[in-house]
Amino acid sequence: MKKWKTLSSTYLYKTKFGNLRKDTVQLPSNLVIDDYYVNEFSDWVNAVVITDKNQIVLVEQYRHAAGDFFLEIPAGKIEEYETKEVGIMREVREETGYISNKNPILLGEFFVNPSIQDNKISTYLIIDAVQSDNQELDSTEDIQVRLFNFEDVQKMIHNCTITQLFTVHAIILAKEYLKSNF
Repeated sequence: MKKWKTLSSTYLYKTKFGNLRKDTVQLPSNLVIDDYYVNEFSDWVNAVVITDKNQIVLVEQYRHAAGDFFLEIPAGKIEEYETKEVGIMREVREETGYISNKNPILLGEFFVNPSIQDNKISTYLIIDAVQSDNQELDSTEDIQVRLFNFEDVQKMIHNCTITQLFTVHAIILAKEYLKSNF
């Protein structure tokens, strides 16, 4: 197999939320695709946060593209000056008010949708979290913090209470990690 060759690229728009790029590409078979669209987004981090009482910290928020409210794990973009570990701890504190003295455990790094997006998500597990602060939400955020018994979260996935893919994936990774390491 061979990589595709980019013949030209044009930005259709650039925003603080992401860019849309139109590429002209040549496949190894010499077929040329004149309008291959790539969404450029920042990498982001998310974390399964487990409290010292074995509860999972979820955030509930409205997601406009889907037109509904979703239960999710805390997530966000890292700042340019931050490591991913510092970024996820900051995001969790800002969105939920929870902190932990233990370092976040990297569960994996994954491409979101590599056929049309260029970004990755780094998924962490944070254990022994305690609430110490109030939320520090951005002006565009309206987030409710919800606590659930970690043992019940599998049922919530199966009954479609939790339907956000990256949250489901992260919970499964966290359960496997905890089963193997604790």
